[in-house]
Amino acid sequence: MTPIPRRARRPLSTPAAAVVAAASSGGLSRRALLGTGMAAGAGVALAGCAPPKPPSGSAGLTNLDLPEDVSDAEKILKWANWTAYLDMNGKETKSPTLEAFMQQTGIEVSYSEDIDDNDSYYAKVAPQLRANQSIDRDIFTLTDWMAGRVIRDQLCQPLELIQMPNVVGNLLQPLKDVSFDPGRNFSITWQSGFAGIGYNRDKVGRELKSLDDLWTDDLKGRVVVLSEFRDTAGLVMQSQGVDIDSDWGRAEFESALDFIEQKIEEGYIRKVKGNSYMEDLTSGNAVAGITWSGDIFVLAYDTGDPAWTFTIPESGGTLWSDNLMVPITATHRKNAQRLMDYYYDPAVAAQVAAWVNYVCPVDGAQAEMEKIDPELAESPWIFPTADFIAERNIQQFRALGADEDIEFADLWSTKVMGN
Repeated sequence: MTPIPRRARRPLSTPAAAVVAAASSGGLSRRALLGTGMAAGAGVALAGCAPPKPPSGSAGLTNLDLPEDVSDAEKILKWANWTAYLDMNGKETKSPTLEAFMQQTGIEVSYSEDIDDNDSYYAKVAPQLRANQSIDRDIFTLTDWMAGRVIRDQLCQPLELIQMPNVVGNLLQPLKDVSFDPGRNFSITWQSGFAGIGYNRDKVGRELKSLDDLWTDDLKGRVVVLSEFRDTAGLVMQSQGVDIDSDWGRAEFESALDFIEQKIEEGYIRKVKGNSYMEDLTSGNAVAGITWSGDIFVLAYDTGDPAWTFTIPESGGTLWSDNLMVPITATHRKNAQRLMDYYYDPAVAAQVAAWVNYVCPVDGAQAEMEKIDPELAESPWIFPTADFIAERNIQQFRALGADEDIEFADLWSTKVMGN
């Protein structure tokens, strides 16, 4: 990757973009770092990467007892998200697009980076939701497989798509009818992204092209891996010759876990962490690992170090999506839907994508990105083509049945997380 200098933002044409421009300080505060891989074309290549079909027995929500929506009386909204997942104004904690939304609607949004990984967040909030207790959040942002569990467990509210014309009109076609939420009745894609190898090229002193490149003496104790087993175990399974989006079972999964456990015991892996793995990379305690794509671009900007590099291993990488959902006990669903719809304006979506560097789910955002920066509009990390996905063997971890989900999570917790 090579750094791109800051450049004044060009005027955007849509009404929502005008509001964004008014709230911003005049110029993109985070300039993306483009990968050196193949440039993408105009379309986002998600058609061949829709989530695998769920096991039989998956069901939607029925007979829900929803709380009273007080959005008309209370112009507030509380949103739980992951770290480094929204445009921010330089080193400040304010988001230009979120400030614009509040200015435009009069809704005061409390934005918090509550989610470190899916399992730990779910373990925290699910007991409260099952007990019909408030978790003091109106939106939470969960990965496809966890979104499917939340829907199955009836812990989220249905969405009124008729109130969200931008979502209906601009959600990319392959994402409109995903297997875990047919018809998108309960979830809306926030961003998608890749898991692969992130590393500091200067500190490592060479290119890392495969997972085997992580297990060397000079990197011993300086490697972090993700606590999301679908990414870490998924990449290891791919390196062991498994197609993770098709038929495989406990034996293949345990083989990957045994390998990871061995690397922990041998001292190669420093930490197995959620989004907080970024702290180890920032501090220099780790210089490489199994990471998420956009995080490494953010790290390069935040540290001012263009040597931070993200690559898909030769054996393949994973693709995932995170979704906006309304908890079952939330009392501001209407406000939440207004925010979801706002972020599906292509100009707003493009501004977010220019900062977070994840795959954008909004049709029309690529054209708007050309007005912000033509080079970013060609980035395969934001707008990947089908060829980019296929040539790098980027796959989605197959959907697990309810029993498998529990069984494999327990195996991961015991063998890898030490619980």
